[in-house]
Amino acid sequence: MKKGIAYGVGVGPGDPELMTLKAIRLIRENDVIAVPGEHAKEAVAYQIAVKNVPELADKELVAVRMPMVKDRELIKREHKKGAKRLEAYLEQGKNVVYLTLGDPTIYCTFSYLQHILEADGYTVELVSGISSFCAAAARLNLPLAEWDEQLHIVPAVHKLKDPLTCPGSYVLMKSASHMKEVKELLRGNGMKASAVENCGMETEKIYQSVEEIPDDAGYFSLILARKAE
Repeated sequence: MKKGIAYGVGVGPGDPELMTLKAIRLIRENDVIAVPGEHAKEAVAYQIAVKNVPELADKELVAVRMPMVKDRELIKREHKKGAKRLEAYLEQGKNVVYLTLGDPTIYCTFSYLQHILEADGYTVELVSGISSFCAAAARLNLPLAEWDEQLHIVPAVHKLKDPLTCPGSYVLMKSASHMKEVKELLRGNGMKASAVENCGMETEKIYQSVEEIPDDAGYFSLILARKAE
């Protein structure tokens, strides 16, 4: 029996209208849909996709636990467990469509499963979606880079020893829980910044300056910054 294909499908940052036609087609054409989390219908990726594909609610949904903890051994065990769940369907010749926020090539939970699936001999295909920082830049009406400017995508900037010293513009991700520290870094480096929280979602908030960004900004918060002129 021919094995199924595992698709890592980006559903965009939050606005259902930003889903690609290919993502919608793959969801419609396949019966097994996986999402990260404990409960499939509570996953943000599911909630975005079901608005475009209502029949998604009746498909076979697979919730894959992706713990956000520091215990690396626990994380590895859960990733292996999740990959094995998907492999059970692939062995039956069924394709699995794994839905993920944004784009599956950028800080994506599916990447961990992809490495395991490929090592185990299964075929994986990634389907690009609109990334959170591109969507945020569009919401702010800001070009990310022009001419020969550098663009730096920096996760957890609060952990870096010498951050924000390169020329060009910055995308700061995965630092919401340390927002107060990040704002101090921005001020200390003479940066001007804007931010979007929950981009494309009903709870979206836009902040036009460092001062406007709250210290308790939510998990899905992203900052665009550059040296003040």
